[in-house]
Amino acid sequence: MRLVVSQQEVRTAIRKKPGFYRYLPLYISISPFYILFAIFGLFPVAFSLYLAFQKWDGIGTMQFVGWNQFAYLLSDRYFWLSLVNTLEIWLLATLPMLALGLIFAFLLGFVARWRLFYQIIYLLPHVTSVVAITIIFGSLFGNHFGLLNALLNGLGLHSIAWLNNPLGIKVAIATMIAWRGTGYYALIYLAGLQGIPSVLYEAARIDGARTWHIFWHITLPLLRPIILFTVITSTISGLQVFTEPQVLFTGFGSGNAGGPGGAGMTMVLYLYQQAFEGHQFGYGAAIGWGLFVLITLFSIVNWQIVQRPGRRK
Repeated sequence: MRLVVSQQEVRTAIRKKPGFYRYLPLYISISPFYILFAIFGLFPVAFSLYLAFQKWDGIGTMQFVGWNQFAYLLSDRYFWLSLVNTLEIWLLATLPMLALGLIFAFLLGFVARWRLFYQIIYLLPHVTSVVAITIIFGSLFGNHFGLLNALLNGLGLHSIAWLNNPLGIKVAIATMIAWRGTGYYALIYLAGLQGIPSVLYEAARIDGARTWHIFWHITLPLLRPIILFTVITSTISGLQVFTEPQVLFTGFGSGNAGGPGGAGMTMVLYLYQQAFEGHQFGYGAAIGWGLFVLITLFSIVNWQIVQRPGRRK
């Protein structure tokens, strides 16, 4: 009696099974990811949408209120204040961050020695704890004993109360975001630049093209997918700023939300205030879905702006 089964016989037996049972071992092997994603990803999203139509304090019985949460959202002046603050901080942080990232990528491309060392240095701010970064920059922008004011006083200039005026608050938060993300986007741009064939640059130089024309007609068009990725990801992260203003300005429930005048109150910070400070979880969920709509619209607009130059016939 033959007890050894060849691999060919095993493959033949598997092929004879129905489609589902044939691939059942593969489904089982990848099922942990989808189970965890369903529990910690899909379920919270679906529950937040359901919660947006409910009035709930987190303990008592839910009360269905329909579209009232979203109607109030449109008339809530604090929500619009947080929206304006978020957009201003996003503009102050994103444009310099992406521009400096592209410049640093070009400079890093000319480095032959110690390139790996510089890449690690560029990436360190991105992997550093956001809380630690905020504490350090809080000392840097301190109103009375900050390092920036010490520098200004050393130059014979007056101190600036950075964290007491709306513009200073936004500049402080935007600087933290830009400092943390510039090196990360520089490495992404560097990877995109290294993927451009060098023969294109050599041919352009032979034809007498100048550096600016090479950058505008060769580098930028070929780098457009990378630019699209960085613009969309920076938009998504920039519109979800939370830790920086939360750590900078404590005493959130004492009328000091986001600093003096609420200048640092972002949308996610306002969501946190309503849901976890005010125990209005239904309204907090409505704010979250309002943020989702805003991010989606901005992503579509960014996609259209970045892709449009490449649609020439």
